[in-house]
Amino acid sequence: MKKVYKANILYTKERTGFEVVENGYIAVENGRVAGVASNLKALGCEDAEVTDFGNCLLIPAMNDMHVHAPQVHNQGVAMDLELLPWLQNYTFPEESKYASVEYAERMYRRFLHTQWLFGTMRSVVFGTIHTESTRRLMKLYQEAGMGALVGKVAMNRNCPPELCEDVEASVAGTEQLIQEFGGADGLVRPIITPRFVPSCTPELLKACGELANKYHLPVQSHLSENISEIAWVAELEPESRSYGDAYNRYGLFGQTPTIMAHCVWTKGEELELMKRNGVMVAHCPTSNFNLSSGLAPVRTMLDESLPIGLGSDISGGHDLNMFRMLVYAIQVSKMHYMHDHSKKFLSLSEIFWIATKSAGSFFGKVGSFEPGYEFDALVIDDDVLHPSEYSLLHRLERFIYLGDDRQIIHRFCRGQEIAEPEND
Repeated sequence: MKKVYKANILYTKERTGFEVVENGYIAVENGRVAGVASNLKALGCEDAEVTDFGNCLLIPAMNDMHVHAPQVHNQGVAMDLELLPWLQNYTFPEESKYASVEYAERMYRRFLHTQWLFGTMRSVVFGTIHTESTRRLMKLYQEAGMGALVGKVAMNRNCPPELCEDVEASVAGTEQLIQEFGGADGLVRPIITPRFVPSCTPELLKACGELANKYHLPVQSHLSENISEIAWVAELEPESRSYGDAYNRYGLFGQTPTIMAHCVWTKGEELELMKRNGVMVAHCPTSNFNLSSGLAPVRTMLDESLPIGLGSDISGGHDLNMFRMLVYAIQVSKMHYMHDHSKKFLSLSEIFWIATKSAGSFFGKVGSFEPGYEFDALVIDDDVLHPSEYSLLHRLERFIYLGDDRQIIHRFCRGQEIAEPEND
């Protein structure tokens, strides 16, 4: 049965501009968009019951393409450190606590509730090495009705003993989750997750690649985030031509759908390899600022037709509000523009497309209101921002820059309205 919603509808089919339908209608059937039009007759829904959202904005929901759920407790902490000391002194000690499922559940409920507040309906998520805590995270996503690819982290070197798991145990735990959550159409599915090359021996990287191939599962990890990290990878993997090639040699770089976070220093052969293999970039501007990693060359990547999404990367990043990531990504591109005027900074339509349709492609047909796309949507009541004084596009821009969760009054994922999850 079709559901029809009425609102001011804005989305991006292409990165070059917005589709804007003032006082428009969107028809949804079996969780997917059936059509968008300015009147019911054009939708073939003259007799349909309409849910009228009045003067609100209706936009695609947000996608967080790189986030560490177990780091929610560390948000806004130790922001004066670079990547490697931050990992050793804060991240690893916090993740060790997830040996307790009770602690994990309390923190994961806090995490999901915050994502819900900010309208993030799909995520690509790092858990920890702990199978049972990762299972609980996946169950919480299922219960909430929010979409996620969740990874049990694989690591067996250069980490505290309590976070070091041998290859056989890592594979066995991951396969348990695959058997439980491996359905191809599931909203919540596993993703193969070697933390990064320095924390995984060649044997573990090889095992991760074999798991991805055996079960046709996607892969996530980190790439070329920090200069000292890149030098470390070169020492550990002397036979690899680049950091990306180190993953590629183990079947973890586009052999199945792959997303790599950061790519701040990606260029040359590594960039070409990403293009050939269709590897997606998760751009994480706040994390790159906070950990002194650098400014990712997103304009270059976009012009090279690399698939790109945005990530919060808490707690390297300090903010789970993905709308803020749009703002920060534009600002990063403006800093690049200051150094090279041939690289135009990102427009609002480009970054909105990156955050919605481009990012959503990693989940399938997600992130747009074109027919056949899953209906992931947010209803924005921007009355507090004086909407009568602005065009629809400027209203959306003002919400992105000035709004917060209080203006998001309805959230949908795969056609279902998502109620507020229980908090800790």
